[in-house]
Amino acid sequence: MKLRITILLLVIICFASCKKKEETTVTDDSKVIVETKKKTSIEISPIEHATAVLEYGNGVIYIDPTGGAEAFKSFAQPNFVIITDIHSDHMDIKTLEALDLSKAKIIAPKAVITELPKEIASNSLIMSNGDIQKFDGFQIEAIPMYNLREEALKFHPKGRGNGYVFTFGDERIYFSGDTEDIPEMRALKNIDKAFVCMNLPYTMTVESAADAVLDFKPKQVYPYHYRGTEGYSDIEKFKDLIEKGNNEIKVVELNWYKETEN
Repeated sequence: MKLRITILLLVIICFASCKKKEETTVTDDSKVIVETKKKTSIEISPIEHATAVLEYGNGVIYIDPTGGAEAFKSFAQPNFVIITDIHSDHMDIKTLEALDLSKAKIIAPKAVITELPKEIASNSLIMSNGDIQKFDGFQIEAIPMYNLREEALKFHPKGRGNGYVFTFGDERIYFSGDTEDIPEMRALKNIDKAFVCMNLPYTMTVESAADAVLDFKPKQVYPYHYRGTEGYSDIEKFKDLIEKGNNEIKVVELNWYKETEN
């Protein structure tokens, strides 16, 4: 009997150890590296504000590329460029024209595609709220993003822009785009990493962002897009609200605003 119990304990310990090794996340303020259960490596690098690079397998995704070609000099050419909205901190035509997009498909809402130069828009795919597309290595779903406050409705009307959920095997990564704590965000399920905006007057307060995150419960949340007209949002307050509300949700801070470095 004791032998059976010992063997069972060893099996449980081995299983737990193997499972832990199968999915790991390594983070510093310049990059997130994810090793999924299916041995797929995903790297997420903050560029600035809402701009990021997502590398997976042999693919590279630029999200809301801004900052000119210089901002992407250490990355390979993109296979996909994902754009959330028409504002210049998301759709920067000068940056798009400076980049080598010869291999890239542009994915964006109709409002963005119609404003792009023809040569850039020639290899594009329009995604509307609720659309789902599958590609080699990942799936992408367009999530609504819009304002709720009366005084902010002029910034992001419902239906114009997209947030996105990327699914790589069993890893689900959400980029909110410019939004408030809308029902569609609160209804998200099984999100591993959520990149959530919080800046006024354009999106939402840290309190609203925290309340929404506590509702849809991602495993990790990454504050981004948190520079507003009055400076930077209080990320420490956001972190405190999350930790007090649900300490199982990990708040991870990345360096989105490198000009603040000493």
